[in-house]
Amino acid sequence: MKKKMIAALTTFALLGGMGTGVYAGANLQEIKAYLNPGIKFKVDGKPVQLQNSSGAVISPISYNNTTYLPVRSVSDLLGVTVNFDAAANTILLGEQTEGVSIAAGFKDTSYRTKDPAKTVYKDKDYKDVYFDNGSGTRGSSFMLYPNKKYQKLYIQVAAIGQDIEEFFVNDSDTDAELVGKSIAVEDGLTTIEVNIAGVSSLFVHAKVVNGGSMFIPLTTSYYK
Repeated sequence: MKKKMIAALTTFALLGGMGTGVYAGANLQEIKAYLNPGIKFKVDGKPVQLQNSSGAVISPISYNNTTYLPVRSVSDLLGVTVNFDAAANTILLGEQTEGVSIAAGFKDTSYRTKDPAKTVYKDKDYKDVYFDNGSGTRGSSFMLYPNKKYQKLYIQVAAIGQDIEEFFVNDSDTDAELVGKSIAVEDGLTTIEVNIAGVSSLFVHAKVVNGGSMFIPLTTSYYK
């Protein structure tokens, strides 16, 4: 599916549409082109409209017998993340080569800890973790904010003492469940892959049973 999306994107000659920073220092060539609002679009058979980041409807451009589309609008429709690397003057589609730890920008402080007595799991010190060792059967949750910058979330979770009966990640804007499962103590540190293309914020929630704890290393859980 990912290859299909990328192929759909590269079928067109693309305009960046990434903001004025894209063009700083670029070798620009003036051309005479035309907005072409008559062109209609469908994705998987359903009519769609190209929109900018503010939600305003935008039109493709026709130039020299070629249709040019804003890459961010198309990538949003196809669920392919797009970023701009200013240093390399390069538009990046899909997963990034290097992962970005969720520790950066992690705002929940209730169970976040860097205490070495709590950050070690099976003889490895993860330095910075979300460790819910509260009492009673309880819901344990926090928010993440990928801000549409990434294609995937790889979050690591371990159940300690008792199985985690429910663990799910939702798109908090639409309340759509992106992944849901249970995690057994015997599973060890489990890596869960979540498709988060086009997602601004995530609601991560678990049902932790009385006598059990949930261990999530923030340093090795990451976006790509």
